[in-house]
Amino acid sequence: MNFLLNEVISLAKKVGNLVLTLYQSDFSAEYKKDHSPITVADLASHECICQELKRLTPDIPIISEESGSISYQKNQVWDKYWLVDPLDGTKEFLEKNDEFTINIALIEQNKPSLGVIFVPCKNICYFAHKRLGAYKQVGQTQPQVIRSRILNAKEPITAVVSRRHGRERIKKFLTQFARLNLLSCGSALKFCWLAEGLADVYPRFSPTFAWDIAAGHCILTEAGGFIIDDIGKELEYNPFVLQRSGFLAVADKQYAWLNYLKPY
Repeated sequence: MNFLLNEVISLAKKVGNLVLTLYQSDFSAEYKKDHSPITVADLASHECICQELKRLTPDIPIISEESGSISYQKNQVWDKYWLVDPLDGTKEFLEKNDEFTINIALIEQNKPSLGVIFVPCKNICYFAHKRLGAYKQVGQTQPQVIRSRILNAKEPITAVVSRRHGRERIKKFLTQFARLNLLSCGSALKFCWLAEGLADVYPRFSPTFAWDIAAGHCILTEAGGFIIDDIGKELEYNPFVLQRSGFLAVADKQYAWLNYLKPY
């Protein structure tokens, strides 16, 4: 397996164990300017990940959700950079529903080439590298190849959605499907469910950030699925445009999803 991928997997697990220790303690949240919560676990994870990535790849810049603002002039020349969400699902963390994740992606030429998502409470790691496939590892067991599933016209479509974001727009999108199973989940775990064949589609039609998506994008793509933006174009990761208006992530890239994609 790729050396750098192995190192990032180990890092995600190390940070996940740190976060899990904090999860099991008494903690409180503060709120950022955009009213999103932040905890000591977000900051501890951010510091640990950034420190280790700087050691591993000192010449590759890092963008983390907790990095603060970065100037356009500095960003625009980056053809390779790390994109990190040190604690994806802070609200899940606060509600103690076990669905938060650690997300680390490497972006090359505006595309994710490496992605790792670790689920601390389940001790499950999903990871992928461009042209090397996508994998799921439970604990210390041997990693298993995962593949997204092909849509079966005889069965209902299974959609996985956020509990919080853009529910009315998503509901309108899903009414186009006569037979539907609905799953709810927090964090980037939704991408993993698509990648391992548990769901068919993940619609998100409200603002989100690149660090929420990139690792899952890599894993899902290598598993056989794909992600497009809310107007049908393939997602790119320009470092000076970190916010997205929405996206559609799907398991079966041969299905005519574009026929259902309207300006929701």
